[in-house]
Amino acid sequence: MNPFIKNIVLLFIVFNISCSIGQITHGVILFERKTNLLKKYKSPESQRWLRGEKVKIDRFNLHFSTEKSVFMPIESAVPSKADWATSKNTVIQDFSNNERIAIYNLFGESKSVKDPIIKRTWKITERKRNIAGYSCRRAIWPKNDSTRIYAWYTDQIIASTGPESFNGLPGTILGLATEDGGVVYFAKIVNEKYQNIDEITSEIKIKKTYTEKELKDELRQKAKSNPWMGRIINYLFEW
Repeated sequence: MNPFIKNIVLLFIVFNISCSIGQITHGVILFERKTNLLKKYKSPESQRWLRGEKVKIDRFNLHFSTEKSVFMPIESAVPSKADWATSKNTVIQDFSNNERIAIYNLFGESKSVKDPIIKRTWKITERKRNIAGYSCRRAIWPKNDSTRIYAWYTDQIIASTGPESFNGLPGTILGLATEDGGVVYFAKIVNEKYQNIDEITSEIKIKKTYTEKELKDELRQKAKSNPWMGRIINYLFEW
């Protein structure tokens, strides 16, 4: 091989190795979610049900690899008077097979959805911030004409995943928020470790599965005579 070309190849290999050093491929992330209940439930009737609770904090673990991730709630040892006011979903994303399984808890009953992974069109910006010790860049997803979702991702963790069903960025999402700040997820601890994601998912009990449309149709049919139930269903699928 020509010495010049050999040197170029060697530099290319060294560059790629140096770029990969420090990048995380497997681990678990502890997330904290803060929900402003007064922003979420604005009517006087619904706020009476909050019994004085203004902010609800829930915690989750995101187990991840480059092929699959599992987002799971951590049950609190201290019950809240507003436990009903926020959803605590389990979401499995299998990127190799383009498959998403979401397990929704609705009034103590689990309902499972099996669908393709949700594809979102992100706008990546130059804005940055530090989350859990990682440099993150902000991306924006226009959910609809009136709502935007902000995500902060780091390319130091290469799995393209995040809280709930979020994905599709060149790295892992460590921060996620609605535009009005009503719901905010932030990573608190990132623990780099190898784990078998299939072993974690095998412990999750899944009975009947729906498509998201099938489950929405079934729940809305049951909620026809109960407007309050209808609002709860919308909140269930907000992510």
